[in-house]
Amino acid sequence: MSAQPATGHEAVDSRRWWALAVIAVAQLMIVLDITIVNIALPSAQKALGISDADRQWVITAYTLAFGGLLLLGGRLGDLFGRKRVFTVGLLGFALASALGGAAASPAMLFGARALQGAFGALLAPSALGLLSTTFTNPKERSTAFGIFGAIAGSGAAIGFITGGLLTEYLNWRWCLFVNTPIAIGAALAAYSVLQRDHVAKGRRIKLDLPGALLGCTGLLAIVFGTSEAVTRGWADGLVIGSLLLGVALLALFVLVEKRTDHALLPVHIVAERNRGGAALSVGLAMVGMFGLFLFLTYYLQVIKHFSPVMSGVSFLPMTAAIITSSTGFAARMMTRVPSRNLIAPGLLLAAGGMAWLTQMKVDSPWAGMVLPAQLLLGFGMGLVFMPSMSLATLGVAPNEAGAASATINSAQQVGGSVGTALLNTIAASATATYLASRLGASPLVKAQGAVHGYAVATWVAMGVLMLAALVAFLMIDHRPAPGEATAVPGGAEAEAAGAQAAGVVDGRPSAKAGAISPAERQRAT
Repeated sequence: MSAQPATGHEAVDSRRWWALAVIAVAQLMIVLDITIVNIALPSAQKALGISDADRQWVITAYTLAFGGLLLLGGRLGDLFGRKRVFTVGLLGFALASALGGAAASPAMLFGARALQGAFGALLAPSALGLLSTTFTNPKERSTAFGIFGAIAGSGAAIGFITGGLLTEYLNWRWCLFVNTPIAIGAALAAYSVLQRDHVAKGRRIKLDLPGALLGCTGLLAIVFGTSEAVTRGWADGLVIGSLLLGVALLALFVLVEKRTDHALLPVHIVAERNRGGAALSVGLAMVGMFGLFLFLTYYLQVIKHFSPVMSGVSFLPMTAAIITSSTGFAARMMTRVPSRNLIAPGLLLAAGGMAWLTQMKVDSPWAGMVLPAQLLLGFGMGLVFMPSMSLATLGVAPNEAGAASATINSAQQVGGSVGTALLNTIAASATATYLASRLGASPLVKAQGAVHGYAVATWVAMGVLMLAALVAFLMIDHRPAPGEATAVPGGAEAEAAGAQAAGVVDGRPSAKAGAISPAERQRAT
C-alpha cells in the first residue's frame, strides 16, 4: 500500500514552508495545552466547585486519552491519509476546546479534556509524519526539524506565559477557548497548503484491531498508574496493578505485532537502533524535564512569590535558549556531524543545568540560580529534540511514517507522566523527612523543607538525564550522508524502489525476496 502521489514535486513545492507553519502551529497548540491549563486550574476549581480529590482529572483526563491513543492515531494517518487525519484532529480539538471553555460542571470539563486528548492523539503523529513527508532535501529537512524541535522543547514554557496572561487579564475559560479559532484557522490553512496524500479505499490495508486494543490499553494503564501515583503513592495497590497490567499488555502487544501482517506498530520501526535510541533518549529526557517544570513553577510562585504571569515570563530565557540551540546550531550541524554528537552532549548540558539547580535555597536569587540553569537546560535540550525528531522518521517507508511518529510521541508522553509522578513523590518524601526532624516548624522552615525536596528530586532528574546521554551515545550511530534516504516521495524514491526490488512489504521481506540476488538488492538501494 502507498499513498497516492500528489501532483507536482514536493522538493520544489513553493507551499512547503507554509505547510511547515501550519504543522508548527498545530504542534505548538498540543504542547501548550499540556501546561496552559495548569495555570488555570486553581481558578477553574473554584468556579466549578471541583474537589481537591478530583481536580487532578482536569490534567489526567487529557493525558490518559492522549497517551493511550497515540499509536492508533499514528496508524490511522497511515491508513486514511495524514492530511485528512490531521484536519479532523484540528477540527475535533477546536470543538473539544470550546466545550471545555463553556463547561458548566466538573464532569463536562473532564469530558472535554478527554476529547482534547483523543483529538490530540490524531494530531501529534500526523504533524510529525507530514513534516517528514514534506521535507526531503537534507538541508531543508534539518531546518524544518530545527523549528519543530524548538517548538517541542519550548512550548511548555510558552504555555505557562500564555496561561498566566489569560487567567490574570481575562479568565480561566480562555485558556481553553483560545484553541478554537487557532485550530479552525489551521484546519482551513491545512486544506490549502498540505499536499494531498489520500489513500484510495480499495488500497487500504486492514486496521490491526487486536494490536490497537492491546497497545492503546497498555499505554492507558501505564499513564493512569503513574498519574495516580502522584496522590496515592507508588505502593498503592491500584497504582501497582495498573503498571503491571500495562507492562503485561504491552508485552503481549509486541508478541502479537510480530505475527501480524499489517501491524499497528511494525516491530522493525523500534528495533532499528537509531529510532529506538532516539525514542528512549527523548523518553528519559522527558522524565527530567517535566519534573523541572513542576518544581520550578512551585519554587517561583510559592517560595519566591512570583505572580503567574511573572512565573511564565521567567521561563522565557530557557525558551530562547532552546530556539537558538535548535534552529541556530543543531539544524546547521545535523547534516555535518553524527547525530549522537549532538544528542549526547545536549543531554549532558541539560544534566549540568539540573546539577546547578540542586544548590537552590529559599533566598537564592533568580538571576544567580534559576537563570544559569535554565540557559544550560535550554541549550542542551535544543540539541536533543531536533535530531531526535528527525531520526524518529528517517528511513521509514511512507506508509509507516505515522506509526514511527507515534512511537516518539508515546515516548514523550509516557516519560513525562512517569517523571511527574516519580519526581513529585521523591520531593514529597524528602520534604516530609526534613520536616519530621524539626519540631514546631515555622513558615521559613517549611519553605526550606519544600526547597530541600525539590533539590533531592532534581538530583534524581540529573541522573536520569545522564543515563539518557549514555543511551544516546551507545545506541545512536547515524551519520549524515549526501542523498541519504528519507521516508518521503522525492527523498524516499530510491528507498521505495529499493524496498520494492528487495521484496519488502511494510518493512518485512516478502516471499519473493529470496529470488533477488544480493548484488541486485545492493544496486536497488
